[in-house]
Amino acid sequence: MTPAELSRTVLRAVRRAVDDGELDAAVCAAGEERIVVERPRAGGQGDYATNVALQLARPAGRPPRQVAEILSRRLGESPGIDGVVVTGPGFLNFRLSESASASGALVAEILRAGDRYGFVEAEAASTGHVVQLRAPDEVRALVVMESVARLLRSQGVLVRTSCAGRPRPEWVDVLGVHVDETGSAPVGVNVRPVPAPADPVPLGRDAARWALLHPAGHDRPRIGDEYDEHEHLAQRESNPLFRVRYAHARTHALTRNAADLGFTGAVDPTGQDGHEDLVAALADHPRILRTAAAQHAPDRLARHLVGVADTFMASLHPAVLPHGEEKPSAAHRARLALAEAVGTVLAGGLTLLGIDAPEHL
Repeated sequence: MTPAELSRTVLRAVRRAVDDGELDAAVCAAGEERIVVERPRAGGQGDYATNVALQLARPAGRPPRQVAEILSRRLGESPGIDGVVVTGPGFLNFRLSESASASGALVAEILRAGDRYGFVEAEAASTGHVVQLRAPDEVRALVVMESVARLLRSQGVLVRTSCAGRPRPEWVDVLGVHVDETGSAPVGVNVRPVPAPADPVPLGRDAARWALLHPAGHDRPRIGDEYDEHEHLAQRESNPLFRVRYAHARTHALTRNAADLGFTGAVDPTGQDGHEDLVAALADHPRILRTAAAQHAPDRLARHLVGVADTFMASLHPAVLPHGEEKPSAAHRARLALAEAVGTVLAGGLTLLGIDAPEHL
């Protein structure tokens, strides 16, 4: 059971509770909103958790924990769920029937969705609500605003971007900066990160965008005379962009090498034992996109991609291909499918940051 499937299962439990008269019909409208299911935080239990009971408490006219208990009785009967525990003020914690099966379903979901894994269908389109982003005529602000717009659109939000002046030609041609309109625009959300201390254009598009997006908005980018510009271009482990792109390229190399050995990836949860941290990072990708979009913080996505890449290279990468006289097995095919899911997430994330994800590096 994937997070999306679990979210739909929770929604069905809400509807059944309303049909049975245990919850007021008013909760249906609130429950129709996207139910967020994510990995448990500190104090949580099981494979996944949701705070939906806290969201529904007010329309239900009941304490959150009471709403959670009502839902837990129905969710415990659902196929694929082995147990439901209520913790804290009303958090629902799920233990799936087989965590390994859930990880296999997650890999299948990622490979099916491709670069759009973690995206949400356009929710704002029916209302016509548009988020207006505004940035000053400054290179970092424009690059950050464009990435924020991409993140918001990935979450189904309609976005327009504007700048007081016309972006410089080199920002457009080299860095890929784009704004929907210039000059006066309706009042909107101002995007004002700490300005770039120097011109990032000499770094080229990918390195420059990473140098501007990887630090948090309140941090100063590491460019200018006091920094070694080669740190953003060097192909070594100290460069986080290189690690992300190298890991992505390695996933494609593994697919090519496996083809030479006569096998392809196949989703099989038994081959993912020992890679739970990597699976958890992939499962967390939709939440990262949602949070980065809501907080207008592309740096959160950039750091997440570094974490996925580092975990992949440390644990999974050495175990995908057979060694010596070893023959390809179901476990190798399953690990290859997981590696391909990693490549999909890394490529999708880099694209949202406006950075190329090469298959060869």
